[in-house]
Amino acid sequence: MKLLNYFLLFTILASSLLISSCGDVKKDTEITKAKLIPLEDFFKNPEKTSYQISPDGKFYSYMAPYEKRMNVFVQERGKEGVKRLTSETDRNIAGYLWANNEQILYLKDTGGDENYKIYLANINGDEPSCLTDFDGVRSMIINDLPDIPNEVIISMNKRNPQVFDPYRLYLDSGKMEMLAENPGNIQGWMFDHAGKLRIATAITDGVNTSLLYRENESDEWNTVLTTNFKESFNPQFFTFDNKNLIGSSNIGRDKDAIVEFNLNKAKEVKVLYENNDYDVNSISYSEKRKVLTSASYTSWKRERHFFDEATKSKFEFLEKELEGYEIAITGSNKEEDMFIIRTYSDKSLGAYYIYETKGNKLEKIAAVSPWLDENEMGNQLPIKYKSRDGLTINGYLTLPKGYTMENAKNLPVVVNPHGGPWARDSWGFNPEIQFLANRGFVVLQMNFRGSTGYGREFWEMSFKKWGQEMQDDITDGTKWLIDKGIANPDKIAIYGGSYGGYATLMGLVKEPDLYAAGVDYVGVSNMFTFMKTIPPYWKPMLEMMYEMAGDPVKDSLLFREISPVFHVDKIKVPLFVAQGAKDPRVNIDEADQIVNAMKERGIEVEYMVKENEGHGFRNEENRFDFYRAMETFLMKNIKNTTAVE
Repeated sequence: MKLLNYFLLFTILASSLLISSCGDVKKDTEITKAKLIPLEDFFKNPEKTSYQISPDGKFYSYMAPYEKRMNVFVQERGKEGVKRLTSETDRNIAGYLWANNEQILYLKDTGGDENYKIYLANINGDEPSCLTDFDGVRSMIINDLPDIPNEVIISMNKRNPQVFDPYRLYLDSGKMEMLAENPGNIQGWMFDHAGKLRIATAITDGVNTSLLYRENESDEWNTVLTTNFKESFNPQFFTFDNKNLIGSSNIGRDKDAIVEFNLNKAKEVKVLYENNDYDVNSISYSEKRKVLTSASYTSWKRERHFFDEATKSKFEFLEKELEGYEIAITGSNKEEDMFIIRTYSDKSLGAYYIYETKGNKLEKIAAVSPWLDENEMGNQLPIKYKSRDGLTINGYLTLPKGYTMENAKNLPVVVNPHGGPWARDSWGFNPEIQFLANRGFVVLQMNFRGSTGYGREFWEMSFKKWGQEMQDDITDGTKWLIDKGIANPDKIAIYGGSYGGYATLMGLVKEPDLYAAGVDYVGVSNMFTFMKTIPPYWKPMLEMMYEMAGDPVKDSLLFREISPVFHVDKIKVPLFVAQGAKDPRVNIDEADQIVNAMKERGIEVEYMVKENEGHGFRNEENRFDFYRAMETFLMKNIKNTTAVE
């Protein structure tokens, strides 16, 4: 299993669903500015979101605010009454699913520690019960077993904090049965269509990964494939006869392709779909009809290849009915004749619909954020530029309403490198980006080297390049924007979360005259201490991390060079740091170190800590506080004003 699937380490939680279109370039020079939208409208909880449909199609469920926290509600189709199933008031529910026609499972952590517990709620309104009430344990649902209504497969690191064991959880009794004991190197478990555990993916020596297989659950595990983590086959599901595997692979190629893998022959036997320019690693299928339906990849926005005419026709109908929006199928009933449809764009969080294939009936059930007027939003335009060493860097430029690439001149800019770093920015509605655009800022996002989706070579170019060529790609994008005349060179800020927070700090260190201010949100400041405080369940992958980011012993000189905390003497512009006290990924010590080092040198720094948050602020009031403080900070240091213009 490819490491980039393990190490989407730092992707910032505040960056929501992403995707969008080029927009039309206006020839006129008159600029119609957007109306000022209240900050809370961008960052408050959605009105209704995360719609799902029960297996029998009689009910749909959704998440909505209760006491400012996102909880689960259920409604019978065709009826007005709504029932709230959960009453969580301290923390948003992290996610949920239908276990069967009468019960819903959901996950929730405490204060952002990411030690999720699994709860069971009956749709009759009984008090929910916690099924994995263990302190300091992370529980996840790994298979909902749709054909076995009262069972699910979960994983927990209860026995050993560093590894996850799979359990069969019986919902009627709450009892659990361990299906296998993780010897310490298994990073993923996979089940066939009958719910039998037959595949495991393992890190064999800290760097190499192996695919393990067994014919039956009583058999011993056999290794069928071992590769270096840079080259791998990533299984996604069994073929419908439960003999071969369907998955993505970059073995012998630069870009991930969707392939069929023969377990007995231990080799790839068929390429199902590949693209010359982008990784293809997502594939969908119909459980009922036993056919592959589509594969998807992301260029500047999501694109699909259809295997199945019925699926192609379905999307053609939906795209015609919902013209101008991207479309995602987020769920269906067991018969697959009712589907939950989600729309979105660069300017809108979109809406949910129920689509019935019989008669092609499309019913709108809710807008996600109806208070936001998409006509007041800015265009998120795909852009590309050359790095100093000749790489093509793809990205996005969001302009305030009324501006085009032709008339946008000498504007204040926020440069926004993404988290990960082995992730990517995509096209779609991002409340942060549109909020900044509404305040008059141009926002530049770039998929610097190491960003996923562009193939193995582009990914590997980031190895041991934190703060170096990866940072140069960000700098080159900033200078590209200046050269085009869009950016006012005296009014550029850099802001990012997680790895983007690290890139913010390194940007201020390496380019002290390029940026006028920086905002670091849950970012790394010291590579030595960061490596020491990672969650225990990342430790089996530590050797991979050393190869990708650096070894604190072997690369100690590199680590000192690329750790911002050791170079605060180079930072000469204002800095704002925000941190969750319970962050399990980027320990609060990372923020404390940079803040204390800045204060010791007498450099202006603002510091916000939220005691009940982790890696990104989930609670609504904390989001308001952060973005309000960031707005004030940017207005003061970039626009030279204390008021919103």
